[in-house]
Amino acid sequence: MHRILFASSEAAPLIKTGGLADVAGSLPIALRRLEHDVRLVLPAYPNARRRLGSSQTLTRLTLPGTPGEVEIIEGLLPDSGVRTWLVHYAPAFDRAGHPYIDEEGNDWHDNAERFALFSRAVAQLAMGAAGNGWLADIVHCNDWQTGLAPALLSPLPGRPATVFTIHNLAYQGLFPPSTFEALGLPAALWGLNGLEFHGKLSFIKGGLVFADRLTTVSPTYAREIQASEFGAGLDGLLRYRSADFAGILNGADYGVWDPAVDPHLAAHYDLHRPEGKAINKAALQKELKLDADPRTPLIGMIGRLVSQKGVDLALEALAPLIERGKVQLALLGSGEHAIEDPLGELAQRFPRAASVRLGYSEPLAHRIEAGADLFLMPSRFEPCGLNQIYSLRYGTVPVVRRTGGLADTVVDATSANVKSGQATGFVFEAATAKALTGALDRALSAYATPAVWQALMRNGMSRDFSWERSARQYIELYDDLRADSRA
Repeated sequence: MHRILFASSEAAPLIKTGGLADVAGSLPIALRRLEHDVRLVLPAYPNARRRLGSSQTLTRLTLPGTPGEVEIIEGLLPDSGVRTWLVHYAPAFDRAGHPYIDEEGNDWHDNAERFALFSRAVAQLAMGAAGNGWLADIVHCNDWQTGLAPALLSPLPGRPATVFTIHNLAYQGLFPPSTFEALGLPAALWGLNGLEFHGKLSFIKGGLVFADRLTTVSPTYAREIQASEFGAGLDGLLRYRSADFAGILNGADYGVWDPAVDPHLAAHYDLHRPEGKAINKAALQKELKLDADPRTPLIGMIGRLVSQKGVDLALEALAPLIERGKVQLALLGSGEHAIEDPLGELAQRFPRAASVRLGYSEPLAHRIEAGADLFLMPSRFEPCGLNQIYSLRYGTVPVVRRTGGLADTVVDATSANVKSGQATGFVFEAATAKALTGALDRALSAYATPAVWQALMRNGMSRDFSWERSARQYIELYDDLRADSRA
């Protein structure tokens, strides 16, 4: 049995801005089910404190550079037995809204101080500061907000082994060099072989340089970020650490994302009872005020409306199809105004064929997954992606670009793959509207052939991307780390 301290800046259902929260809210549960002792630790944002429910003060810490005590609140992650620790320091975390950005959409001015505090708390808790006799033997950190923890732990005698997972290398936690001194970090951590990145302080380098093992969220993304195109300037370091670096595919929480039990749906269905799919499509069309046409393919999209996600490619490829009455669109998300605005204009021009809902609604996300015929993810890069995995279980055939986790989870409907029963979706190569249009043309042709389409749906719904599979791979990694520490 491993004693694992799992550190994240967000975890569903306590606080969520993206896929990191889904991972941090699911992987610890899967590890606990496999009989490991897991403690989840994250900042005590107001929403996280409210949603934690029954809780108590576990201990209070004194951290370098932080005036006053830091309270550690203990409770259980909702609907699980995972013991959860919230790091409560009001000046850092007791603020309304987004955990990383202010109301104007800018990074909180004190993000470096906030997440340095959090990393210091993680390091102390890992070394037994909880005061209850609990010591971690594995500290699993996630993304730049926890990057300083492996660096702070690295010189300590008797420290636990450390793992650092990259969820998106594009977000690095970069700050002016003066911040290093302001945070009072040990001088030995500065420099090319430390936290310095082109003259700036890089939080993510704390994990990439000092953690004992590195992982990312899909095998293909692990290869991609060791090359310059997607390496964000850190590809050389990742190649240097390649022997300690693995890609482990994220999983899906089928307790939440399963049309057989999903409470948000108009009708339940599964691989053996697929009839409810059509009922959900009709209900979604009614909810979104789209034409109630069961024959027109309905395309779903959910996510951040940013360049990374290829939404501009989708707009260029879909607009002619919507104009000609070939498809309908149900889109849910928010992001850059330069992308939101033309999508809104498209919905205004074709209100019976295109629905664009800005913002995020968990229930609507579930209904789009269930009601759509196809799910579109034309990402320029995608570390893992989860919606395409959800789509497979919901019988919603994905159309994706061959990158990152999309390449690892969707099998292209080539003639050979269809014939062998392996095909689950449509995959295109180039990040262009022309290539996407080609994939959509193939998908619409398959949709017009019911036997082929039903086979694609069945293939996808039968795939297993559960968290247990992923958790077992992490346990193998933890086992190797423990073996190394005893060698």
